[in-house]
Amino acid sequence: MSSTPLLDKYLVLTAEALARVRPAPPARSFLVGASEDFLSMARAYLADARHFQSQGDAERALAAVSYAHGWIDAGVRLGLLDGGDDDVRFTPFK
Repeated sequence: MSSTPLLDKYLVLTAEALARVRPAPPARSFLVGASEDFLSMARAYLADARHFQSQGDAERALAAVSYAHGWIDAGVRLGLLDGGDDDVRFTPFK
């Protein structure tokens, strides 16, 4: 398994972020589907990152985990996902 300190850091950071976020829209909102899509994409890219890491491809793993975290962060910034007041795992609000 190929890895780098940076890849390891982002795999942990993204897994923690994914564990913390929750869908933000009210249950009957049309935006629930969008929040589920963002979570689904983040989970899929995180799984891809772990797969690439297990294959010894740290470069693709880092790219995939970056996409995963991007989906999470964008969802939080758009208000589709609730990340609480966590400005370590998510881009701070204005």
